Amino acid sequence: MINLFNTGAYLLNGTELIADNGEAQAVLQSKTGSALTQEEAKKNTIAYGILTKHNTSDNDKKLKIKFDKLTSHDITFVGIIQTARASGLQKFPIPYVLTNCHNSLCAVGGTINEDDHMFGLTCAKKYGGMYVPPHQAVIHQFAREMLACGGSMILGSDSHTRYGALGTMAMGEGGPELVKQLLNQTYDINMPGVVAVYMTGEPMKGVGPQDVALAIIGAVFKNGYVKNKVMEFVGPGVAKLSPDFRIGVDVMTTETTCLSSIWQTDEQIKEFYEIHKRPNDYSELKPGAVAYYDGVIEIDLSKIKPMIAMPFHPSNTYTIEEVNANLKDILVECEKKALVSLDGAVDYKLTDKIRNNRLYVEQGVIAGCAGGGFENICAAADILKGSSIGSDEFTLNVYPASMPVYMELVRNGCAATIMETGAIMKTAFCGPCFGAGDTPANNAFSIRHSTRNFPNREGSKLQSGQIASVALMDARSIAATAANKGFLTPATEVPDRIGAYKYSFDKTIYDNRVFDSKGVTDDSVEIKFGPNIKDWPAMVALPENMLLRVVSEIHDPVTTTDELIPSGETSSYRSNPLGLAEFTLSRKDPEYVGRAKEIQKAQKAIEAGTDPVAVYPELKAVWEKVTGAYPLVSVNNVGIGSTIFAVKPGDGSAREQAASCQKVLGGWANIANEYATKRYRSNLMNWGMLPFLIPEGELPFTNLDYIFVPDIKKAVENKEAEIKAVAVTQDGMKEFTMTLGEMTDDERQIILKGCLINFNRV
Repeated sequence: MINLFNTGAYLLNGTELIADNGEAQAVLQSKTGSALTQEEAKKNTIAYGILTKHNTSDNDKKLKIKFDKLTSHDITFVGIIQTARASGLQKFPIPYVLTNCHNSLCAVGGTINEDDHMFGLTCAKKYGGMYVPPHQAVIHQFAREMLACGGSMILGSDSHTRYGALGTMAMGEGGPELVKQLLNQTYDINMPGVVAVYMTGEPMKGVGPQDVALAIIGAVFKNGYVKNKVMEFVGPGVAKLSPDFRIGVDVMTTETTCLSSIWQTDEQIKEFYEIHKRPNDYSELKPGAVAYYDGVIEIDLSKIKPMIAMPFHPSNTYTIEEVNANLKDILVECEKKALVSLDGAVDYKLTDKIRNNRLYVEQGVIAGCAGGGFENICAAADILKGSSIGSDEFTLNVYPASMPVYMELVRNGCAATIMETGAIMKTAFCGPCFGAGDTPANNAFSIRHSTRNFPNREGSKLQSGQIASVALMDARSIAATAANKGFLTPATEVPDRIGAYKYSFDKTIYDNRVFDSKGVTDDSVEIKFGPNIKDWPAMVALPENMLLRVVSEIHDPVTTTDELIPSGETSSYRSNPLGLAEFTLSRKDPEYVGRAKEIQKAQKAIEAGTDPVAVYPELKAVWEKVTGAYPLVSVNNVGIGSTIFAVKPGDGSAREQAASCQKVLGGWANIANEYATKRYRSNLMNWGMLPFLIPEGELPFTNLDYIFVPDIKKAVENKEAEIKAVAVTQDGMKEFTMTLGEMTDDERQIILKGCLINFNRV
């Protein structure tokens, strides 16, 4: 089904792989009459061509990228624009699209959601942007329909910013990286490795894009095979996949922890652009005659079976056939894994879903940027035709990804077919993917064609004793399960009724509702600020020395951004830095906020010119130990704050608030064995937080201990490879070493200044 090469490989004429072993050069010589070096052949990947085209430096190893377009949604654009405004924003220098697909319901928190939307509309008018009202389209579907362009690059403030199937290299990053683009700065990265996803064969009937995507994620997530690399989809199997199918696979590449993705393009993608009335945006993309890849994921599409990602991660994958054949064993194994993910906070059970030796689920959802595509919903309608979802617990909700998709489903009858079964058709909304809307009952189990199934992504609250869980599946098998009234069923086991539907894109609704400034600013427009929209609090520069208290210690193998700052109802506070900070780590470590605030009192005292020990007496013994060992340390040259330790933090969402909320509460650093994504590490640095690394093994400190870092400012300025630190514990003082990893000069300056806002402020 899937084979991972343990070496790099050359791709010859797009159809033949030659493993990079001792004989590769000889084979190339015999087949082509010449032999390219690895470095020469690397330049023949699609990814290399796009990246170097957008690189503004004179070094193809150290890239300074300028993107063609930007896109954000209503959870992120307020913070981004507020940061840019504080840094001197005058206009959007490139097309910037503000969509409204997360806080769309306007159902909680009074007026604050619609206040954010009005902020976005007035900013689009003032600074020359584009504004997509709520329920019109989810962010990524609008980008596919209206923004993608062959050979271009798009940066989005959502982790699933992936348009590679259409020939656009897109990346999801935290908001500060978009701020840099708005201020005509660059996205600075080393030239990434490129991994070929080499496809052969053709999917069997009933297998959809989510099945292929989950098979890939299951094969590469845990071993980090594509971490921070570009996935390049090539091979004869690509032509066997429709554009919608490719898009469905592509959007899920985020869950592999890759940096970005790109696909070879062909006549089918050309037709996609023609259907969407943008024929000139198509570009034929394919690797050169001999291209070198740093790794290969070889996939025989004909061997992919309907898949399921069990709670609580998209990489926890099985075939549905496996689950049904080994039901109790797999459910018990998932329950054991949940003890780690949920910290034993609730009594989580899956084995109680076994009814008559089959797995019963209470809810199905087909939604968002992954599931809400035209072909997915048409296929689900065909499978459901003539059936009923029943009148028991099981429910099915379907969210088309955009109004143009919805209108076409109405016109071709698929919407009516779905509604006849008892299922509900809803408008474009990302809620089911991040915990807002369709929250199941306590202990219920939901199957979803969406992007993630982390804890709480369905809206449950561990701190209130509530737990539900999500498994990821393809729309086709969700429909098959719905037709069987909630009993888990792969689509390959139902009669083959999936037909072919011609899609006709009608953008009339966009012409009537979407505001497009065409890049023209209007200085006369006053930005509308709701009472919940707050400015960022002032942040001070990096001190000469640093005293940190460890206020949370997390030993899960991976910590998601959802656990660092929850999604769901907290999303309404994304435009209020202080309000949102109250939720930091609330579902993982409810004591974090109080502990961080306590030690923050000492820093506030220093900034006010008063004695930190007077406002935080607990600090006295530690302060005496530190100043006794380091006599030159005083309140005039030290910063006092908090830090957390996590084994591998930052998997999942691009949300900058996972870092900024810690900063707002006085956080100066994270300490980790590894950072799960580049996105999260960049967010830390952009908010002036040090991304410390320590080797795996026994920690030199425990929760609530203090860490003194002498001469940290000099260490950052001098680019020191090792950072000397001292753990201050009840047993005394113990020296240990940390590192910071590679940092650009700008990243160092941002940390020295205290945050990106300070770095840019004149």
